[in-house]
Formats: sequence, C-alpha cells, structure tokens
Amino acid sequence: MQLFITILIDGLTYSSYLFIVSVGLTVIFGVMKILNIAHGSFFAWGAYGAAYSIGLAANAGFPAWFGFILILLSAILVGLVLGVIIERVILRKMYDQEEVVLVLATFGIFLILEDLILLVFGVNPFFAYQPMAYLGNIKLGGISRDVYSLTLLAAAAVIAIGCWYSLNKTKWGNILATVIFDREISLAIGINVQAVYTATFVLGTALGALGGAYIAPTVSVAPGFGIDIIILSFAVVVIGGLGSIPGAVIGALMVGILRAIAVHQMPELELFVVYAVMALVLIVRPEGLFAPAVARKI
Repeated sequence: MQLFITILIDGLTYSSYLFIVSVGLTVIFGVMKILNIAHGSFFAWGAYGAAYSIGLAANAGFPAWFGFILILLSAILVGLVLGVIIERVILRKMYDQEEVVLVLATFGIFLILEDLILLVFGVNPFFAYQPMAYLGNIKLGGISRDVYSLTLLAAAAVIAIGCWYSLNKTKWGNILATVIFDREISLAIGINVQAVYTATFVLGTALGALGGAYIAPTVSVAPGFGIDIIILSFAVVVIGGLGSIPGAVIGALMVGILRAIAVHQMPELELFVVYAVMALVLIVRPEGLFAPAVARKI
C-alpha cells in the first residue's frame, strides 16, 4: 500500500508539473500553429528567474513565503519580456512561411536563449529551497511528503479549469475560435489578429516559465535545465493531441503515472516507457487522443 501511495503521489505531482509546461505549448500551437521548440528555454528562464530572485530575497531578509510571489512574478516577467520580444520581432515576420521554417526558427531561438542563460546567470547551479522548507512535510498513508510538491496539484487544477473556462465560456474564447478557424475572415470582421497572436504567445510563454519557476525550489537549477522538459512536453501534447487542453491533461497524467511506475519498479525503462506510449498512440491515432476537430473550408 505504501508503494502504491508513493507511486500515485509521485505520478500526480510529476503530471501536474508536466501539464503546466505542456499546456503553454499546446495553447501556442492551437492558436498560432507553431511547434515551439523554444518553449524549453522559457521553462529554464522561469526557473532561473525564480531561483535567483528567491536567493536574493532570502539574503535580504525577506520571509520565506515571499518566494511564492517571486515565483509568479518571474513567470509573468518572462512572458511579458521574452514572449513579446520574440513574437513581435521574430515570429511576426514569419507567419506566412511553411511550418518547418517556423520550427527551425524556434530551434534557433532556443539555442540563443540557452546561451543567454549562461551569460546572465553563469554556470553555477542555484538552490531556492526556501518556499519548500516553509511549507514543511505532511504524512500520507504513513509516508512523509513535502507539502510544496502537493501544491502543484492545486496549481495544475486551477490552470486547467481556467483555460477551459476561458476558451469555452468567454468572449475571448470565441475570438480565439474565430482566429483558429480562419485568419483572413477574422481580419475581415475587425478582429485584431496580431494582438490575439501576441497575447496567446505571451500566455504560452508565461505558462512554460511558470512550470520552471514552480519546480525550481525542488531541484538544483543548472545549465541544460530546459532540454529534457521540451522532449517530455512534446510527448505529452503528441499523446493528447496538439492544440487540445483536455488532451494535455490526459497526456500529462499518462506520462506522469507511467514514469512513476517505471522509476519505482523498472528504473532502467524510465524514458522508454514514455516513448513507447507515444509510439503506440501515434500508431492508433496519429493525430493524438483528443486532437481538436479540423474545420473544413468550403
């Protein structure tokens, strides 16, 4: 029973963290049709920003709970700065290019942002343990767990519900649906498509950065931090279906739970399990489990 509880909690925690990052990736693709390789760098910048600012706040004597505010502010800052600059200066000039060109462009952005991290923050790792230590531990089924990791579940649930509500119950969701269906018609009826694209990219960037910022207090933030997560995020969105919020939820749960089982039972198969599931899903449903319906133009 303790092993089952451990696997379940580890799986749900990892799924929550994956979902927060992956939902930003799927939102960008769903609206803008950009497979954003640079998303891993947004994750890394969020983690570095949070870890660095939390360290400065701790040295300045700020209370440990202030780290939670810095986590949110780091994600917002990355979204507003990197998201706006990259969308307006680089991507806006390439929307009429083929998708493979945009993939190569975002890969180049990824490499640039990774080098900028080394220039800004150096090569030494950062440790921002204060928020996790502040919340302490709790016993679940006789197993001691840190409360901070469990708060990832609540954060992921809030983001999932917020995204669903925004897309299905608000005027903004209707505007996005129109832009996704036909960019030219959207322009013709007076929708500012460029503003929609900018807002979408900023939101996706901030969500990717939030995943990194939130996980920063639990790990050592070091160079190369964003490489692995982009691979796993792609696995999540491919399994769930590119552009699907429910798909991101299901994909993250599948990857997180199966990875936790492998880590505790067969650690040598940790990555193989993820790619095996992705391959099986692609064989059965190449578009993913919950891929959005494609509108047919007449």
